[in-house]
Amino acid sequence: MSEIKNLQPECIWRNFDALTQVPRPSGHLEKVQQFLLDFAKKVGVEAFKDSANNIVMRKPASPGMENRKTVMLQAHMDMVPQKTPDSTHNFETDPIQTWIDGEWVKTKGTTLGADNGLGIAAIMAVMEDKTLKHGPIEALCTADEETGMYGANDLPANQMTADILLNLDTEDEGEMIVGSAGGINITGTIGYKSADTEAGDKAIKVTLKGLKGGHSGLEINEGRANANKQMVRFVREAISQCDARLAEWHGGNMRNAIPNSCIVILTVPADNVEALKELVEDWKVYISEDYYGIEEGIEFFAEDIDTPKTEVPAEIQDNLVDAIYACHDGVIRMIPSIPSKVETSSNLAIVDITDTKAEIKVLARSSSESMKDYIVTTVSSAFSMVGMKVETDGDYTGWNPNPNSPMVALMSNIYKDLFGTEPTVQVCHAGLECSIILSKYPQLDIVSFGPTIRSPHTPGERAHIPSVPKFWQFLTKTLEEIPVKG
Repeated sequence: MSEIKNLQPECIWRNFDALTQVPRPSGHLEKVQQFLLDFAKKVGVEAFKDSANNIVMRKPASPGMENRKTVMLQAHMDMVPQKTPDSTHNFETDPIQTWIDGEWVKTKGTTLGADNGLGIAAIMAVMEDKTLKHGPIEALCTADEETGMYGANDLPANQMTADILLNLDTEDEGEMIVGSAGGINITGTIGYKSADTEAGDKAIKVTLKGLKGGHSGLEINEGRANANKQMVRFVREAISQCDARLAEWHGGNMRNAIPNSCIVILTVPADNVEALKELVEDWKVYISEDYYGIEEGIEFFAEDIDTPKTEVPAEIQDNLVDAIYACHDGVIRMIPSIPSKVETSSNLAIVDITDTKAEIKVLARSSSESMKDYIVTTVSSAFSMVGMKVETDGDYTGWNPNPNSPMVALMSNIYKDLFGTEPTVQVCHAGLECSIILSKYPQLDIVSFGPTIRSPHTPGERAHIPSVPKFWQFLTKTLEEIPVKG
């Protein structure tokens, strides 16, 4: 249980520890922005907040390295705010509580924020260190990557001067990412007039929780249960067998996180209450059996609550259930030339239904633009057929690998010299900001890498302690070996 700031390399863990004390959920970055500006002032490097709410730092070359190419170090400031059902943590005000469990840094009931806080901590370590050898360095700490890559999307096209981009948002030490999937947000909405609850009906709150959830890019292919998709199976049968009516539905809270919990409020005739509760018990067994070996600790239970005065109209309710059932969730297909990697997927991330409106949010990903269009049309069709208004936003293209990248060749040799093994050069299904930044600065030679992190976007997120010294050594040696300007 010793403090993480005593881990090695001290420069990264000390800065990460400081970062955990600063609330920084997506959409609420004022405190971390000021934290980084204050840090830059303290260590004597130029820094400013740009028009896209990114924090930019600039550090001149160390003596004798002025003729090297300029490097942009890039990571995102925000973190995914996920917590366990029993956690009282407030991500907008409370510090993250870290602890050491063997070789891992973990948290108490929340996401850790190592994604991408360890990248930010590494940037801070570079900026403050007066002994490192390096050419000119720019740091780009981007805003709200987790909710739509807004900082990268709105990055001014004439602001940065770098020749090389080192993105520090990869989650397997020893792996160099050279390409990533594109993505797009799909939202279906509908409004309606509420219906009066039938006199004498009782209300039951049904809760599904304890699922693993996970990162909708990195873990979408692991067969984990989506809370919204499992709940809809039960709700459809509750409507059919128990004359249930839907009053509310709330499942998931982040587009890029596989939803690990869901709550619905149903009303039923008083005579059907026990039948509904028995159905809940049946479906707990069904879901547990269907996900045996994948999900552990599934909780699915019913509670009596006060009966609401209004609920979703019956015809709208049925249409919404159809839409949720029909909406594709999970992998569409793998990359034909790399069968081990996901090409196209969708995550049925958020369902919010009240007595007067409904909103369903999906994140679709693909490394193929035509297949991304396909999944958008697939999901949109499911929504539009039941009368929902469908909108898309946050569209970004994939990052296509550069087979002639000098930095990939250089860094592969550096890694082998340092550690005696070849790094894995890979593409990933998770969306990285590299593709967006490359569209604005096409001269960039890009590699993404980082320390090992597991289960990002979940309360089980953890950082592998032994991977961080290797990450730091690799980063600093790469900065030292950056080529001379042509």
